[in-house]
Amino acid sequence: MTPNPTPAHKPFISDKESPAEFTLKAIITGAVFGVLFGAATVYLSLKAGLSVSASIPIAVLAISLGRRFLNTTILENNIIQTTGSAGESIASGVVFTMPGFLFLTGGSGADFFNYWTILTLAILGGLIGTLMMIPLRRSLIVQEHGKLPYPEGTACASVLIAGEKGGDFAKTAYQGLGIALLYALLQKVLHVVAEVPVWATKQANRFFPSAQVAGEITPEYLGVGYIIGFRISAVLVGGGILAWLALIPLLASVVPGDTIALQLQKLGYLDNLQTAGGPGGWNPATHTFADTAAAIYRAYIRQIGAGAVTAGGFMTLIKTIPTIVSSFRQSFSKSSINAIETEDALSESDRTPRTERDLSVRIVIVGSIVLAALMVVLPQIPGDSLLTKLLIAVLVIVFGFFFVTVASRIVGLIGSSSSPVSGMTIATIMGTSLVFIALGLTGKVYEPAVLVVGSMICVAAANAGGTSQDLKTGYLVGATPKYQQMALFIGVIVSSLVVGATVKILDTPTPDLLAQGITHAIGSDKFPAPQGTLMATLIKGLLSFNLDWQFVLVGAFTAFVFELCGVSALAFAVGLYLPLSTTLPIFCGGLVKAIVDWNAKRKGTVEEDADLGKGNLFATGLVAGGALAGVAIALLSVNESIYNGLTALTLEPALAGALGEGGYMLLGALAFAGLAGILWRVAESKR
Repeated sequence: MTPNPTPAHKPFISDKESPAEFTLKAIITGAVFGVLFGAATVYLSLKAGLSVSASIPIAVLAISLGRRFLNTTILENNIIQTTGSAGESIASGVVFTMPGFLFLTGGSGADFFNYWTILTLAILGGLIGTLMMIPLRRSLIVQEHGKLPYPEGTACASVLIAGEKGGDFAKTAYQGLGIALLYALLQKVLHVVAEVPVWATKQANRFFPSAQVAGEITPEYLGVGYIIGFRISAVLVGGGILAWLALIPLLASVVPGDTIALQLQKLGYLDNLQTAGGPGGWNPATHTFADTAAAIYRAYIRQIGAGAVTAGGFMTLIKTIPTIVSSFRQSFSKSSINAIETEDALSESDRTPRTERDLSVRIVIVGSIVLAALMVVLPQIPGDSLLTKLLIAVLVIVFGFFFVTVASRIVGLIGSSSSPVSGMTIATIMGTSLVFIALGLTGKVYEPAVLVVGSMICVAAANAGGTSQDLKTGYLVGATPKYQQMALFIGVIVSSLVVGATVKILDTPTPDLLAQGITHAIGSDKFPAPQGTLMATLIKGLLSFNLDWQFVLVGAFTAFVFELCGVSALAFAVGLYLPLSTTLPIFCGGLVKAIVDWNAKRKGTVEEDADLGKGNLFATGLVAGGALAGVAIALLSVNESIYNGLTALTLEPALAGALGEGGYMLLGALAFAGLAGILWRVAESKR
């Protein structure tokens, strides 16, 4: 007799019970959370190239609101969490790729960086990610139960099942949110706290020219560092230290100012060597820069970093190839296909248990055809002919089908935060570029088309990973799968509406940026958008053959060396690409986490589930509060009169005059240290 491959499973709510689940209040509440966390993820990803899982915080907040105000059931809370989690996935996919339109050759993609194109690509990619997970649920979530843990999904289920603790959990998260908003008011509006304290050596320094240590001391970076932990944050800051305290001082010693300026001109940062300005403040009269470190960073380090990120992404992908092959084979084996067909047939029958009812596989087939047709006819999809747009549609469906399967199984093993979505996106862009080259479709006119394929696959893979975690949560608590799938469709559409708007709002330059001739805030030092820049650099190098390969290869081999040393090449490469001012405060959060963990281990009080600890929840509040404050201030700054009004509130001149510039920066550093101390105290406190 053949043993049953599916482990015995008893959901928290049995299939015989039918409590309220897919209700209007659950959908609306989830959509609101999706909007808030989606906007916060956009802000954080544009600034730091990082995102933080929103599923657990939404689950915690859903319980709190449900108990006190909405009188929701556990299954309604699950729908709130499911709907809301789509916002983070969509935002990550959009921000990691679509800003690349701004950086394509000669501005060939800038016209596509508009709200309607972003909205269209986000919705199409998100729907593909959810749609193609429908036939995979039984094979990956049910049949592989016990083998694929889906860590975030399991943690969310634990939170929902432990609903009676929801009030205490949420209180800690709300405290972090409130303190972050207060800190942001002092920093971003009143400027009592310096935004970026800097220590730098002068270019004339004989031994260590143009070295720079800086920190954008915001609550969201501190919270991110605590959540990702010491190891990853240390690798990130290691990349920044190599760039700003090794490579930049070295290049500043051996490369003349005129050569740096010529490189900036080649990259489009300077019109010519007779014009003042650009990164670092070029002075044509003295042939020097006001800030040589910033000039070298733009001229050389970002390209070295782009090469390192590309190589890191590929190495991450190569390491997961065995998982990719096995997941694809297992998910679409004969037994899995038979299970899908059986599930489809049973879902039409009353005998099908509530907890096994998926949307019909026919919806997947018809939906895929409709989405492909929309890609061909919609004007938001670039292409010089219907055949080009048809090629885009075919590539999106093929790559989507493959990488949704891959992403789902990978997050089942290692979690959504560690999923190599960037590596999958790079592989998609490489594959798409090679197809275009084989068909003779080269040059800058086809660069936007390649980025469109990569963008939709990035959104689809990110959303598929989040969808898998949500379905795992539902499987454990006893949800109805088809209601979760419907909630995810709604979450994708609602979140996309706001994610696109948030991106465009943050891209609006402030009057200060306009005065510098900068027409897009994205791509500036304010919002570096590292992944989007990388995607554009890769596409340009493949289709237009204008990449500075010497710098890219330096980055690639640097990443290779660190991979050989057992260090995560991708995390190190992101740190190399980003300014040290971004990674240093993140490392501070990781350092607080290390101290808390060391102390807990010393006392023998290590938490069984750190994701639900007070430190993590407070850090989540810091991330959400800081990021939402940043979005709100950016939104207000769009109006010039409001911007001028906010500027008038600043206390920086008075404080800098009284304390001196160094004293003012020291005050900011002390305020950040105080915030880190509060995080430490909360994390150390007992429930």
